[in-house]
Amino acid sequence: MGRLALLVIIVVLIAVVIYLWRSRRKPSSDAASSTTSSSSAPKDPFAGVAEIHGDPTTLKAGDMLDFGTERSWIRGTLRLSEGGSVWAEHFLEVDEGRRWLSVEEDPDVQMVLWTGRPELELTPHSDTIELEGVRYRLVERGTATYRSEGTTGLRSQGGMDYADYEGPDGKHLAFERFDHGGWEASLGTSLNEGDFTIYPGS
Repeated sequence: MGRLALLVIIVVLIAVVIYLWRSRRKPSSDAASSTTSSSSAPKDPFAGVAEIHGDPTTLKAGDMLDFGTERSWIRGTLRLSEGGSVWAEHFLEVDEGRRWLSVEEDPDVQMVLWTGRPELELTPHSDTIELEGVRYRLVERGTATYRSEGTTGLRSQGGMDYADYEGPDGKHLAFERFDHGGWEASLGTSLNEGDFTIYPGS
């Protein structure tokens, strides 16, 4: 009788050890459901970048700009240089017309949002120009080379002439002439880095 009791105890101990061993290898149902839930839960594609405004000096084709009430994608970029100066013009996706963002470090970052005005029959013929009740004065004129990225409507590289005018309250008037073509007039407004958020493209 004592030998039978000992055998029963041994069998029970073996069963307990096997149960405990299997229990340690099998994850709990809560942990498994948590893992499944976290892996299948929808994720914000802009997570990690929405809290910052981004670096405008690193903009490129494919990046998205969020102005708060409007979002626009950069379709192409011109990289311009004149002597030791370099700057960029980023062409934006819009329904009508042409818009672009110029970014230059001089030495602080200077940004202007431009709208093309092809209907204006103007040329940079004088030091001051009055347009739509605003007087602009010439601040810079020169010739630069450009390199094209993405969709810009221009060749892969070439040359351009420009004349920049400034008005009051951050208003700008610019003239550009690419590859010896005709002058193109544009009106612009100064922007600060906090005026939009950058979502880098892939």
